[in-house]
Amino acid sequence: MATHAHEPDGRDAGPSLGQILGLIAPGMLDVVVAPRGTGVPVADVVLHDPGEERDDDTWAASGLILLVVGVEVSSPEAVDALRSADRAGAAAVVMRRGPRGPRSALLEAAGAGRTALLTRRPGRGWTEVLGQLRTALAHSAPAGAGGGGGEDGAGGLRLGDLSGLANTVADLVGGAITIEDPQSRVLAYSRMDHEPDPMRRLTILGQQVPRWRVHELRESGFFQALWNTDDVVRLPADDRYAERLAIAVRHGSEVLGSLWAAADGRPLADGAAAALRTAARAAVPHLSHHQTWGRAAARAREQAVHALLEGGAYAARAGHDIGITPGQPYAVMVAEAFPAGVGPGAFPASASASTSAAAGTFPASASASTGAGTGTGTGAGAEAYGGRGLGAAGTAPGPGNATEQRVLDVLALQAAAYRPGCVTARSGRRLYVLVPAGNGEADPARALLTTARSVPRSVVFAGAGPVAGDWSGLPASREAAELVVRVLRERAARHPAGEAGPADATGVVSAAAAHHEVVPETALLQVLDRVGPLWETLSGPVHTMAEHDRAHGSAYGASVAAYLDAFGDTGEAARRLNVHANTLRYRLRRARELFGVDLADPTVRLLADIGMRLARRVP
Repeated sequence: MATHAHEPDGRDAGPSLGQILGLIAPGMLDVVVAPRGTGVPVADVVLHDPGEERDDDTWAASGLILLVVGVEVSSPEAVDALRSADRAGAAAVVMRRGPRGPRSALLEAAGAGRTALLTRRPGRGWTEVLGQLRTALAHSAPAGAGGGGGEDGAGGLRLGDLSGLANTVADLVGGAITIEDPQSRVLAYSRMDHEPDPMRRLTILGQQVPRWRVHELRESGFFQALWNTDDVVRLPADDRYAERLAIAVRHGSEVLGSLWAAADGRPLADGAAAALRTAARAAVPHLSHHQTWGRAAARAREQAVHALLEGGAYAARAGHDIGITPGQPYAVMVAEAFPAGVGPGAFPASASASTSAAAGTFPASASASTGAGTGTGTGAGAEAYGGRGLGAAGTAPGPGNATEQRVLDVLALQAAAYRPGCVTARSGRRLYVLVPAGNGEADPARALLTTARSVPRSVVFAGAGPVAGDWSGLPASREAAELVVRVLRERAARHPAGEAGPADATGVVSAAAAHHEVVPETALLQVLDRVGPLWETLSGPVHTMAEHDRAHGSAYGASVAAYLDAFGDTGEAARRLNVHANTLRYRLRRARELFGVDLADPTVRLLADIGMRLARRVP
């Protein structure tokens, strides 16, 4: 029979289970059974697959917290997983709680062993649990082991207090400190005892290093040196800026950010480089905590916005969580981004033929699924707002590429600067913006629509819904804004190059509109959404013509559609098709002869118009 693995003695023991649990978010984990109490030492936190083949006689998990992904406490596998971990000497196991809670057999096994049994509450993903436990472990590690205590002076800081960390490091280094993420965005900076040099002022005011400066440092090889060494990298003073020291902050192989020290009215201290090395080690748990909690908070906020825009039983709770004042009127703006140079064919009208406006479901967020391979089917926010998954049945445009996401970054920044109280959330290549309205203001998003349309090197379609007097009206405002975006996208798919105005080589331009400006077109979209399923069950001359075009690549349908769109003006229709007028007349005559599509008949004209509009929505 296997025996317990050797337990670490007090000389090299890590922080206790109780210390770790005290540093994570309240309500994330519940201690179900702890036969040795929570004073047991913890060495590490790892993901554990109980189905993986291993030799229980040699497997050791001494001092580990095992996250048993995929096992619920009420499942038959839970008892075997706990006993196996107990034989290996694990400090604790964490399982998903589920709706029924632990069975009595599991509680008996836990009480008879030495390994603590913990459960993960609903609304918390495994990625978030793993990140917070590891951050807490790093923060609690003894001095010299990469933890937050010791001679660095940062041991008394609250975990994640980046401003306090910046001020502490400034005292150690004798200079001004900025803490930046890997994208050169400012996370925190130290107090300023002297007038900052121009670069520090620009960086702090802009909350990021200016783009031209980032380019300059990248081209000079400075960033390559910074990200490829654990040591301090020196940037000498020049006639523009003071001397700077920088060091990367790493957690294993992951770069969490960097610390920058600049001379603050006096030369840096002699031991500045050594102090910065020590500070980089102390900064690991703080930046890791910021990263983990920042991502989790952003996901939860986005899911709250989604729940509010979806409506239903959880809307009021979501609005409270976001901080929206009850009774404050808002309008919803939706912006959809595409990279510059995209052709009209990239905007098939059917891309949203069954969008949330028609299907009644809000499209799922690109970041809603946060499992990262650890078995979380939906994001934490989805569970927190009723486990609906928000948009599982939706067919809105999927996650955009990196270029499109950068465009959404710009749009979100513009929205934040537009007016106080703007709230944003992403979904695929879409950005949703809640724009507060003033007293009697009917079009609060007008200027923001114009701004969205002018984002360079991109194609943006932006639409605004009507003002909603309270939370209950936000879903309708969102649906109206989505319909506007569909109208603009269908215009781009339908019009040839240059027809819509100044454009790039493809003829596709950004466009924006408010709901009241496109009422006929949005009404037609809604009619076609409802007629479409019925149309598929029917047959007739127009169906036969459309099927012939699909089978043979002919252009009878396109010719009929152009003729109808031009109100029977053969010359204008031929120009839009880029064919001779006689060619168009021949096609129309053959459509009548082959399929019976006689455009002199008002009923056939109506059916042809409906059929061709629906046909153009097919990918």
